Amino acid sequence: MTKFTGWGIASAMLLAAGGAQAADELTLQLKWVTQAQFAGYYVAADKGFYDEEDLDVTIKPGGPDIAPVQVLLGGGADVMVDWLPSALAARENGAPIVNIAQPFKSSGLMLTCLKEHGIESPADFPGHTLGTWFFGNELPLYSWMSKLGYATDGSDGGVTIQKINFNVDPLLQKQVECATTMTYNEYWQVIDAGLTPEDLVVFKYQDEGIATLEDGLYTSEENLADPEMTDKLVRFVRASMKGWKYAEENPDEAADIVLENDETGAQTEEHQKRMMGEIAKLTAGSNGALDPEDFTRTVEVLLSAGADPVITKDPGEAAWTHAITDEALK
Repeated sequence: MTKFTGWGIASAMLLAAGGAQAADELTLQLKWVTQAQFAGYYVAADKGFYDEEDLDVTIKPGGPDIAPVQVLLGGGADVMVDWLPSALAARENGAPIVNIAQPFKSSGLMLTCLKEHGIESPADFPGHTLGTWFFGNELPLYSWMSKLGYATDGSDGGVTIQKINFNVDPLLQKQVECATTMTYNEYWQVIDAGLTPEDLVVFKYQDEGIATLEDGLYTSEENLADPEMTDKLVRFVRASMKGWKYAEENPDEAADIVLENDETGAQTEEHQKRMMGEIAKLTAGSNGALDPEDFTRTVEVLLSAGADPVITKDPGEAAWTHAITDEALK
């Protein structure tokens, strides 16, 4: 039996510490502020899923003055969350970014209308003003109106599409009869303003066949050419999807974890738990791998919008890869 002296024990501990390697660092840039929209990543960190993959992950919140693609290409992050329309626009404009995973299977975008204006179906849109966010968010709406055969310039038999900010004030103030909302956010702002679901008519883009992919994970072509980085990305995606599935199954706990990470103190428990419940519906059905049919639909919507195009050509398979998720899912 070996007996260690005090010096021997200390030496053994130093040797063990020296032999242990630090976890690999990786930085994720979010598309927006800390909220349940990104719960899977905070859950993966909180529950130790990143630790299990030997990763030290830094999660950077986004905001109105933060462009994730600029952070990524500027070296401030290794991977980012973005919507496919804006990612494809950036790629067409020269940003070498690639979708490596797609945690969100369904779209949360919808058009919310006040029932008092007599809108009960798309047949009732003509003569009304539809408010929407721009910067690429307007393209599904324009595509939908094109499919319906409605002009969007306010002419007879058509509709007027009006640019609005990222809130529901124009709808509440009746400057527009319908407004773009997310199932997990702005719709509930309308409810919190005192209206009831019975006062509203909602049209989900997913149901109308005009949905585009949201909240995917993207990295640079340079990172994908680096074996060490791709190994980290595989582990990151595997742990992140574990976080997302845990969040789906435990939405209230996931919302609490998000709140613990909200350094601004701006989020409320009620809103985050409600948001997480809706987000779980959007990540359901995804194992992390992008569905090529969903990609094709997104591209078709963007190219058939009949408005100022976000993209002018199909980027093809160069814009996405299964290389990371194929390894992560093994």
